[in-house]
Amino acid sequence: MKISCKAFELELKHPFSIAKFTRTSTPLFLLKMEHEGKIGYGEASMVPYMGESYETANAFLEKVDWNRFQFPFDFATIMAYLDELAPGNPAIKAAIDIALNDLNGQLLGKPCYEIFGADPKKMPVTSFTIGIDTPEVLRKKLEDAKDFKVIKVKLGRDNDKEIIETIRSVTNVPLYVDANQGWKDRIKAIDLIYWLHEQGVVLIEQPMDKNDLDGNAWLTQRSPIPLLADEAMQRLKDLDSLKGAYHGINIKLMKSTGMYEGHQTILRARKLGMKVLIGCMSETSIATLAGAHLAPLCDWADLDGPFLTVNNPFEQPAFNDGKYILENLPGLGLKRPQSNLFS
Repeated sequence: MKISCKAFELELKHPFSIAKFTRTSTPLFLLKMEHEGKIGYGEASMVPYMGESYETANAFLEKVDWNRFQFPFDFATIMAYLDELAPGNPAIKAAIDIALNDLNGQLLGKPCYEIFGADPKKMPVTSFTIGIDTPEVLRKKLEDAKDFKVIKVKLGRDNDKEIIETIRSVTNVPLYVDANQGWKDRIKAIDLIYWLHEQGVVLIEQPMDKNDLDGNAWLTQRSPIPLLADEAMQRLKDLDSLKGAYHGINIKLMKSTGMYEGHQTILRARKLGMKVLIGCMSETSIATLAGAHLAPLCDWADLDGPFLTVNNPFEQPAFNDGKYILENLPGLGLKRPQSNLFS
């Protein structure tokens, strides 16, 4: 198996602000695997707050014995091996997993959605994310969201109502809200949740600190809107402890180490009676399509990475009427990259 790597800086269309910080780009590590004439692509989106970097990605990849990855791939064994190499590092592990899943589909001649038992006809609409900003900039960002059926709004500072009122002055589409642990007072939070319910908010991610299990459970027991664990939901092992504290979870492949564990997490959440949103970091078409192949198994999707960036090195995934279109192509169905991307 031949492995190629590429460090890549993904630039955002607008500065992206959440409750605790702002950024204008995201460092990525792109991976290319070649085996028996087929190619699989993977991606690590290393948002700063997750603690990964080009240095940590390179250090991890140097530990990997690629000869252990023999087709047909045993993903459970492979991912256990990667976890044994070093703890943490979920994004670079996700890059390996996604590339292997893409390659697996290429070698089998099947799309990933078929391998995972997902029905493209059940694809949920995906949301377009609006970061915290001034009313003027919010209105400009909303112009980019005109083709979307749902908007996701970042809240968690002291101007939450102003942000929602600004958006409602422009559009009446349903809203998802992500507080990113920004709400501290449960009484104020539940009052705001009822107000958001009146404004057409469909779900809320991570209302309070991820470590405040009691506070989030208190809100969940009283909320008219589904509350989802985001920062509190990292790996599959976290899931069982969240039942009762949230109505559901937000899965991101960069946290779950990729498609294999992401799929296992979806299956486990269903057994626990929990709702599932599949989300993303700032990503190219690679990780976006990886998430899209699992999205029909979920209740909601927030896979807007390519629409928020300006230098995606791959073609945009097929998209129409607010939904991704999964084509009957092997693997991820990724359109090939710029010819010099890995040179």
